[in-house]
Amino acid sequence: MDIFKTTHGAVRGFRASADVVAVLGIPYAAPPFGAHRFREPAPAAPWTGVRDGTAFGPVAPQSAELPGSPVWSPGDEDILTVNVWTPVPDGSALPVLVWIHGGAYTFGSSAQPDFDGDALARAGLVVVTVNYRLGFEGFGHVPAAGGAAHPENRGLLDQVAALRWVRENSAAFGGDPGNVTVAGQSSGAASIACLMVMDRARGLFRRAVLHSPASPCYTPDIAAATTREVAAAAGRPATPEGLAAATPQDLVTASDRVVEDYRRDPASGSRHYDPSLYAPVLDGDTLPTDPLTGIAEGAGREVDLLVCHTTEEYWLLDAVGSCARVTTEERLDRFAEDFGIPEGLVAGYRAATPDAPVPDVYLAVFGDLLFGEYACRLAERHARAGGRTFLARFDRRRTGPEGTVRAWHCADVPFAFGNIDKDCAAFLIGGAPTSADHDLADRMVGAWAGFAATGEPGWPSFDASTGQAEVWRTDDGDEGDGPAPLRTLWAGADFPLLRP
Repeated sequence: MDIFKTTHGAVRGFRASADVVAVLGIPYAAPPFGAHRFREPAPAAPWTGVRDGTAFGPVAPQSAELPGSPVWSPGDEDILTVNVWTPVPDGSALPVLVWIHGGAYTFGSSAQPDFDGDALARAGLVVVTVNYRLGFEGFGHVPAAGGAAHPENRGLLDQVAALRWVRENSAAFGGDPGNVTVAGQSSGAASIACLMVMDRARGLFRRAVLHSPASPCYTPDIAAATTREVAAAAGRPATPEGLAAATPQDLVTASDRVVEDYRRDPASGSRHYDPSLYAPVLDGDTLPTDPLTGIAEGAGREVDLLVCHTTEEYWLLDAVGSCARVTTEERLDRFAEDFGIPEGLVAGYRAATPDAPVPDVYLAVFGDLLFGEYACRLAERHARAGGRTFLARFDRRRTGPEGTVRAWHCADVPFAFGNIDKDCAAFLIGGAPTSADHDLADRMVGAWAGFAATGEPGWPSFDASTGQAEVWRTDDGDEGDGPAPLRTLWAGADFPLLRP
């Protein structure tokens, strides 16, 4: 029988494949609403009997409707759940890989089809995927009132609670609680970078995999200003009482309205280009410092780190219409000014790609600003602080009748999960996978499995003096190197460059 005993009660899973059992929708904390709203995650209530684990739990409040994924419905409250894929138990203690999804801290869930853990479980891992609070519920600033604690970074605290659940329960699923790797992409990867410098997360994981970590963290002043904007859009005062009186749907709708206002106003500064209202807050408590600074000072030195970025990150955001279009030299100069990009950097990109149109120069700079350069700096600083570090670059692209599918943001995820045959991957990878794509997916799944098991992904560790990186490509596509980061041009740039 596929029944597992957790600290809160027994759960029943199902055979996801011949050799893998999946158990879905397991609560790791109490629903974060009612008396628990805007608070630290509270313990989940125990249950009697055997809980059914054959369906994903509800997703966090959001307006996104992602292909093949469940959507949030007002009234769904039991959102703090995990899902487990485990090989049919043979008595051994297997390495555990915990996945934290991305989505600009605003959307996404562990139920996305491209995060199915079956292939990684067949590679010898116990795979756990996590839901956590998003948007205002997870990262919005709530003022303190009458001694009530409304911590910043509630979404990060949820992730810590999930990792504690893994430490207490992974052995029941055949996992080794002393050999946990936490992996994520985009804001999920950036969350892990934050966990590496958080006291509350210390000792909960041994290794970390960061794909395309997003750079921004916000100051308390920026977070408070965002709260005032969202509260005004919701027609509520920016007070604990006013925010608590707004329903989760009210705050989702209000946040979307504020985002749209930034999109429509080219004079609104850096947020005009791709409005992200929420990010981890440097409050000095839950998050004592920004990850680049903390890692450079040795925080997380004991954690083995694998960092990957794609060579054409921002082309995806342009393709799906989530970022502003920049088509003239004047607008490109304004973009650089709005982000405080050092003088000469954009000109350096122009010189390196003299035939590129303005939109391509803009997307190359923006992608390296938010992802590529930041990823490389995390790897460099971890290595220089004495941490074992590995760096990779995803540079797979395909040219076909409908044009070139680039090595863009998110394209590496279905390869690393071994899910390139799923319908949801077709857009990201440019159609049905080829045999060369399957070979690349096998290599990337093997790299994650090897790193989680032993700390060795299959290539030499990173040397900050040479910047050596593994390059993920197929042998049937465009073998050009893509607009890889022009590192020397960023030497005078500090992070974060995002400004309110």
